[in-house]
Amino acid sequence: MESTIQQITRVSSYGLIVKAQKILLCRVSANFHMDAGCWTLPGGGIEFGEDPADAMIREVREETGLTVCSKGIAGIDSFCDKQAQRAFHGIRIMFYTEIIRGELEYELNGSTDYCAWWSLEETKELQLVDLTVAGLRLAFPDIH
Repeated sequence: MESTIQQITRVSSYGLIVKAQKILLCRVSANFHMDAGCWTLPGGGIEFGEDPADAMIREVREETGLTVCSKGIAGIDSFCDKQAQRAFHGIRIMFYTEIIRGELEYELNGSTDYCAWWSLEETKELQLVDLTVAGLRLAFPDIH
């Protein structure tokens, strides 16, 4: 009997939030065992029928307490993870942003549990998910 591999595609949106040469990152909570404790861009999954920019704005507000607006697409990141019974394709849209209002607040019982501002130099000491590395290249294009 032939086995069928389940194929899953997830599209998500993330914000590149930069202020005073620092980027806002969120720490992955223990609820997500695979990357728990690592630092990621604020953002997440797009709901059915939701505009990608609106999804980024919603996710940023949920994870950071900040209200932002989109200043355009910064880049798109894609990856595939194939396992024995499952193949996952993640498509991640990153947006340049501008802060409109708000104060930092941390998400409770969500995918992240803390957020903080980091300089590019400081990020070298953090455990970063691959999306964050791609985002740093876009947020700080003149610095490598």
